[in-house]
Amino acid sequence: MAPPPQDQPTWTRPTRRASAVFAAKVWILRARRGLRDLADGPLRLMKAEPIEGAQTVAESTTALWSDLDPAERAAQLGKVQNLRLACRALDGLVLPAGSEFSFWRQVGPPSRFRGYVCGRMLQQGCMVSAVGGGLCQLSNSLYEVALQGGCEILERHAHSRVVPGSAAAAGRDATVAWNYVDLRFRPRQDLRLTARLDAERLIVELHGRELVMDAAPVLERALSQVAARSCASCDELDCFLREEAPAPAGRSLFLVDEAWPEVQDHVLANRGADDVLGLPLDGARWRLPRYAWRTDGFARTNDAAAETIARALAQRRAGRQGPRRRTAELNGARRVASRLGRLLTPDVTEVVVAQSYLPFLWREGALGGRRFSVLMSRLPMVELQARLDAHAAAHPERATLADFRAPAWLIEAEAEALATADQIVTPHADIAAMFGARAERLSWRRPQIDRASVHHPRRIVFPGPTIARKGAHVVRAAALALDLEVMPLGAELEGPAFWRGVRLAPPGDWVGAAAMVQPAIIEDQPRRLLAALEAGMPVIATRACGLAPQNGLVLVPPDNPDALVSALTEVMAGEGAAEPAMAEASASRS
Repeated sequence: MAPPPQDQPTWTRPTRRASAVFAAKVWILRARRGLRDLADGPLRLMKAEPIEGAQTVAESTTALWSDLDPAERAAQLGKVQNLRLACRALDGLVLPAGSEFSFWRQVGPPSRFRGYVCGRMLQQGCMVSAVGGGLCQLSNSLYEVALQGGCEILERHAHSRVVPGSAAAAGRDATVAWNYVDLRFRPRQDLRLTARLDAERLIVELHGRELVMDAAPVLERALSQVAARSCASCDELDCFLREEAPAPAGRSLFLVDEAWPEVQDHVLANRGADDVLGLPLDGARWRLPRYAWRTDGFARTNDAAAETIARALAQRRAGRQGPRRRTAELNGARRVASRLGRLLTPDVTEVVVAQSYLPFLWREGALGGRRFSVLMSRLPMVELQARLDAHAAAHPERATLADFRAPAWLIEAEAEALATADQIVTPHADIAAMFGARAERLSWRRPQIDRASVHHPRRIVFPGPTIARKGAHVVRAAALALDLEVMPLGAELEGPAFWRGVRLAPPGDWVGAAAMVQPAIIEDQPRRLLAALEAGMPVIATRACGLAPQNGLVLVPPDNPDALVSALTEVMAGEGAAEPAMAEASASRS
């Protein structure tokens, strides 16, 4: 179609009569398209894993926040919310060669019931507020990648007006309106579609095995080159479509899990007057210090009490260790994340999210179009399992090193989210070091504890639990080599005869032992090590325990009995209270 003539009429104010006629036409067109598709419509395509050997054959990247006018802020937030929902329906879709892709068959009706909100929609030459508004940015991108990927265009409609910031002027746009204005195309090879949002962009890609020439575009430009007017910023004050410009929106949401004191201080220091706190349950009400979050200063607080209690009960039924417990933990975190995810309303632009919820919210697309930081409480799953795999290969007899592995999709989702996060917040020195400048390392808070009145020069404390990843086997070997007494404080998980041959002290007042020892492969929360340091007791640990070098701490490599024996010998000889650098050097010589 040729471009519109240059002498076309300018913008005309809409009337109530014209709007009524338009609504009647829309009703008829929707009914006709619905009947036609019911008889012979395109099939719904399914999602699947990536195509083996596929490469990116088409890509479209467009800005989410294209209009910086404060009067348009609420509409922009609504548009991004609608794009999140639609991308969730399309991401991972497989388009077999010769199949027919239909935008509306895949996305479905953009109704409030399905979570869609008001955004800007082009109607009668004006940008008006409408549920599902803004989806044309996605249909434009789909049309662009369909052309790049050599697809046959079956149905495409140009916009009736030029929309600022869109592809309408170039003739590579595709407007959609449920259900009678659709975008449909047919791929010539098997393709897989990905559609996602980062904090600033909508990214749509097609992946296939062969690069192809662009399909010839349908050169139908916007029916009118007159720019569309937006009701939020239009100066026609007496137009019946006139809207009151909403106040600029945007707030932060904190989605937290366990109430670590260091993390609680960070959250309270960064909250704003309009911000929302989502927590597992009200720890003060339920008398559970583990979730005792301070809620003052937040505009609103919501919890997921039922899901959190169900998570705790499932973990208790699963026992202390093993695949059943790990599965219960993941399933519980998924349910809590789903419940708290309802707080991610369109006006939430910044999110601080606990690591336990991160992969589930990321996979659902709930974090797209938002800036977010992560409260890290453990190693990334990809690194955690790599360490466990390496040690399990070296010690296949230690069954607890290989008793559970997370599913691949969960590991991948967490890795993608961590790579996108603006900031990583953690007191764990080992974790913070993995993220460089993006990490904010909090200071561990030491508990108050009295110093020892009785000294036990041949006793060491193992904070446990007695399990391979906490370094129990290394501690046992060193205790046998030096004939030391061990006080294990954690649960016995490696079997009842694990400490055979070792002199054991019953669990009790551990302050006054020669050292606290934890040569762990993995340690998330070194609370007892912090208590020992506060009590003036030497601590021998690994970098995996998350403590930065400091007085009283000796760092040794994991899974190295000789290094631990050497460090214990120096500590009990009075050399373990040296400066951190000397302590590390001593350990490295071993």
